[in-house]
Amino acid sequence: MKIYNTLSRQTEEFVPHEAGKVKMYTCGPTVYNFAHIGNLRTYMMEDVLEKYLRYAGYDVTRVMNITDIGHLSSDADSGEDKMLLGAKREHKTVLELAKFYTDAFFKDCEALNIKKPDVVQPATGCVDEFIKVISSLMDKGFAYLAGGNVYFDTSKLKEYHVFFNFKEDDLEVGVREGVEEDGNKRNKNDFVLWFTKSKFEDQALKWDSPWGVGYPGWHIECSCIAMKYLGEYVDIHCGGIDNVFPHHTNEIAQSEAYLGHKWCNYWFHVLHLNTAGGKMSKSSGGFLTLAKLKENGFSPMEYRFFCLLSHYRKSLIYSEDNLANAANAYKKLKAKVLSLPEEGEVDKEAFERYRKNFSDALANDLNTSLAVTALYDVVKAKDINGATARALVADFEKVLSLGLFDREEEENRESASLLTDAEIQDLIAQRAAAKKAKNYAEADRIRAFLAEKGVTLTDTPNGTTYKIG
Repeated sequence: MKIYNTLSRQTEEFVPHEAGKVKMYTCGPTVYNFAHIGNLRTYMMEDVLEKYLRYAGYDVTRVMNITDIGHLSSDADSGEDKMLLGAKREHKTVLELAKFYTDAFFKDCEALNIKKPDVVQPATGCVDEFIKVISSLMDKGFAYLAGGNVYFDTSKLKEYHVFFNFKEDDLEVGVREGVEEDGNKRNKNDFVLWFTKSKFEDQALKWDSPWGVGYPGWHIECSCIAMKYLGEYVDIHCGGIDNVFPHHTNEIAQSEAYLGHKWCNYWFHVLHLNTAGGKMSKSSGGFLTLAKLKENGFSPMEYRFFCLLSHYRKSLIYSEDNLANAANAYKKLKAKVLSLPEEGEVDKEAFERYRKNFSDALANDLNTSLAVTALYDVVKAKDINGATARALVADFEKVLSLGLFDREEEENRESASLLTDAEIQDLIAQRAAAKKAKNYAEADRIRAFLAEKGVTLTDTPNGTTYKIG
């Protein structure tokens, strides 16, 4: 397999540290709100990567963190605490908020046929590991205490900006515009490993540490969780392209300072899902969730198909028209697959020939667009019988996971008919009460529940109406 490595900015032959085994780490969600469809595109492409590696014969161990300790709104250790703001917004404790949105995230993943990683570790469960690594970094001279916080000293590194050749003077103070410089830092690129002093007097989660009662910085979490479950070497580290700097840059800095050797060989980054107005983000408001797509009449599998039609290293432009075109193509493809006859025996020679085309496409830097083309070649093929075609589609589905043999949509319509009008109207009333109380998470949950049952709600000036199917 050849894969583009963000670290070298080249497409390289993939060679794991240990033959036949792949240690894979994925930056997980910060669970303060629903994942938007741009977030889910990243997890979807990481899912395809993991499944293809397994398909190609590798023994894969994949680890994902859950950020349930306050991730600040600026990656520069400044700004509002996302978890704390979310808890206040929804009148929940931080841990209640984290559980609700963790469950919602994995429900979305299940709907999109995204395999759950082998290990899912909330950051709140690894505080002892954070303290251990930070203490070692201080002992080795890579970290210092200032103003009550522990900082990583980037001046002690031979090279800090390992992904791109930044010029120090060109970097924004604190990375983003509007972020004030932290006077405790020795160097503008230093970052917090442990907070005991912050502007949040009501910080919800705090732990005892050698430096006082406080909580970890965001960057240290991923390094420690990866090392706890994968050891000293990671083969592939995944994330969205916006994680490259400073998050992944800081992960490399602290991990290699702690370990004393190179930590991860391959970095896999998925580019943004953009709308006509630019990158989709939660902070800008109006972001699209999977539940919202369902309300608009699109299924999770149609969205997955839409994403697979584009290469992960290309920005994907979302519009309802673009998704509608993909949805129509998906429906036709699925109908064709379901109509494939089952007669005959599998032609092993033809099977291997078509399978090679599919595998070669994915081995070429995970070219899902060409892999879908290979799928169409099978469905349209005149030189193979139905049994061979069905076997090939089932084989490709181990990676693509498009639900081409499922009849889920029909089952959803049937389950919708099991809800009476009175039950639906009662849920609509509960949703209206939740919205009036500004409990938008509960309102979204009710809408998503109804959408799963095939019930689409439409809000009008005269109230909410619904339709089934």
